[in-house]
Amino acid sequence: MAKLILGIAGEMGSGKGTVAQHVIAERGGSAHRFSTILRDVLDRLYLDQSRDNIQVLSMILRKNFGEDIMAKGMYHDVQNDTHDIVIVDGVRRMADILYLRELSHFKLVYVEAEMENRYERILKRGENTDDANKTLEEFKAEHEADSELQIRDLKNYADYVMSNDGTYVDLYKQLDEIIAQNLS
Repeated sequence: MAKLILGIAGEMGSGKGTVAQHVIAERGGSAHRFSTILRDVLDRLYLDQSRDNIQVLSMILRKNFGEDIMAKGMYHDVQNDTHDIVIVDGVRRMADILYLRELSHFKLVYVEAEMENRYERILKRGENTDDANKTLEEFKAEHEADSELQIRDLKNYADYVMSNDGTYVDLYKQLDEIIAQNLS
């Protein structure tokens, strides 16, 4: 069986991590996150894993080493992964997909969800140190950051668009159909 590589894009709280978890738990796949690279550096420097710090570090790396620096690292991680289904979680920029499309069997999946649903998810998961007390207005303002602005446009380049305003069952059904189409 050929390896299937699914690049997952979507705005904050859209369900990218949920997609990855399903592939790992139900399909025996694996997942690599763009943000892991950034979180590792922040941890090593004993800096807070706030959304601001993650965004600043990403901009510094991309400015100094090229827009595709994160995708280059991800490309090698995925290429060395032995799983049949591999998720690349957190595709954010055109430079990312241009580089990742060089991988055989790469498909870009865009996950979309309404703003209020995404805000509620961000509050519940508390992934970043500054998420738990975030207001809806602050959440909306974060969508104007450079790192967030390019995400919406990726929908136009996606091989598949999934809606995540329903149940887990609805989301998983869409994902399983995408996998079935590409592994048959």
